[in-house]
Amino acid sequence: MLEAFQAALDTPGLFWLFLTIGAAGLVRGFTGFGTAMIFVPVGAQFLPAADVVFLMVLMGVFSTITLFPQAWSTADKAEVGALAMAAAVTVPAGLWVMSQLDPLTLRWLAAAVIGVTLAAVISGWRWQGRLGWPGRFAIGGAAGVVGGMTGLTGPVIIVFYLANVRDVARVRANTIVFLAALDVVIAANLIFGGMASLKAVILACLLGVPYVITTLTGKALFDPGLEKLYRFASYSVIGLAVVSSLPVFD
Repeated sequence: MLEAFQAALDTPGLFWLFLTIGAAGLVRGFTGFGTAMIFVPVGAQFLPAADVVFLMVLMGVFSTITLFPQAWSTADKAEVGALAMAAAVTVPAGLWVMSQLDPLTLRWLAAAVIGVTLAAVISGWRWQGRLGWPGRFAIGGAAGVVGGMTGLTGPVIIVFYLANVRDVARVRANTIVFLAALDVVIAANLIFGGMASLKAVILACLLGVPYVITTLTGKALFDPGLEKLYRFASYSVIGLAVVSSLPVFD
């Protein structure tokens, strides 16, 4: 236990991990998403891929404690349930792909996923067709694969809601509840698959302190009337995290 704690304290880039998770918490509190899109590009520079994914799901536990109760009462439970069931089926495939690819390839994949998502969000892209229940299951399945492979549980669901214009509060609630469910599924697969380390658990506890503080701060500051300001700030932080962590700058 003490050795694992010391190993967590000796993690390379620990200062940058603390700084990044603090910024991610603010964005998560504002919007209901964004933690992985900010943390994964930076964390992947210093940590093994499995630890990055495990850290993300453990961070999800902290954000669930602070955001889930209120979100649950607002969320569309039937829709979120369908998305979560599909994701549960495909998470193992994503984790298997993660275990087969080298870290550099995973970093490029993560950057590409975030870049495409951010571009879709900023451009205001909207899909004009209708998406029935089969489409929802497909979206959930895709989120499970990408989440298991990179720790990026949010991008697929974010783009899905871009394709279905709705009120901000309902989208935020659905996103929070779905990501909480997906975190549980990924964590269970990592633990039973022998890919979860004690060091990652301790590191998550250390990072969880600033994360909870900034998530609560973001939640307290959330005001639907300031949606444009939140979006600009969130997009800026996500874009900075991606660009600064591209492998070409190593």
